[in-house]
Amino acid sequence: MAKLDLTLAVSHYDHVLDVVMGHVHAEGIDFTPMDLPLHDIFQRTVGFADFDVAEMSFAKYVSMRSQGDDRLIALPVFLSRVARHSAIYVRREKIKTAADFAGKKIGVPEWAQTAAVYGRGVMAHELGVDLTKINWVQAGLGEAGRAEKVPLKLPDGLKLTPVADRSLTEMLDKGDLDGVVAATPPRCFHSNPNVVRFYDNWLDVEMAYAKTKKILPIMHILVVKKTVLDRAPWAAGNIFHAFDVARKNSMKRCGNLGATPAPIPWFSESVRRAKEAMGEDYWPYGLEANRPTLEAFLLFAYEQGVCHRHMKPEEIFPAQTHHAVKV
Repeated sequence: MAKLDLTLAVSHYDHVLDVVMGHVHAEGIDFTPMDLPLHDIFQRTVGFADFDVAEMSFAKYVSMRSQGDDRLIALPVFLSRVARHSAIYVRREKIKTAADFAGKKIGVPEWAQTAAVYGRGVMAHELGVDLTKINWVQAGLGEAGRAEKVPLKLPDGLKLTPVADRSLTEMLDKGDLDGVVAATPPRCFHSNPNVVRFYDNWLDVEMAYAKTKKILPIMHILVVKKTVLDRAPWAAGNIFHAFDVARKNSMKRCGNLGATPAPIPWFSESVRRAKEAMGEDYWPYGLEANRPTLEAFLLFAYEQGVCHRHMKPEEIFPAQTHHAVKV
């Protein structure tokens, strides 16, 4: 049987390195890796399905699937995970407590940005904030002109105003916004002393949340073109297995306290704290090990109008990847 020749577009993560470099093979498949900027990968994957296998925003994926768009099929391979209590930035003179969010103007780079979905989920479910009481503004974080990439189905009463000619950073810095929920800090966070994270002790809060709720937010997933899986259904399991082996190899490297896979001081201490919060397998792939995170996100996305219906984790991954193989 001839091998499948598939293009592969993913970021430079240690936990995918063994697949990209060819040290770990997906049985029956030859990958051609594409070295591209992340936002290029996202835009071309969402808009054009340019690659056979690619990294993709989790929120964009579940939004598309909830609307019946199944050109891309996700595998439970979670390439990027970032806790998001720290994604909520405010002007401290305007917002000191959760009650202060009511009536304020809060910006998001995109309503369907994955980090913003989690951040708003924290606000609604952890802080008790009514999202319909906020005046939401959508604009580019550092540059004007960013727009939504998927259709939304916003809940009744929610106010979202696009701004095309100004950035969130500019508006927050000048006090025209009271806060921002975003994946990366607005530039004025580093220069304006009035712009701070809502949670002063954000790291402690995020680790406690992970430890008690077993939720470590999933940002990016791996998707495969449906046309690939239509002609070779077995490819889903084989690709998943290869990336899972690469992940395990990476975790062994990270767990080697004498050496680390990145030039980061105190790296091993971060690994130790991650294990303390999430257990030995603190970055799992697969459905069941991630059910609390998946169910929380799908609820947030539905409540916020990113998903057009309330989906279940089993709907978004191929059946071949639902259960770990027991040996």
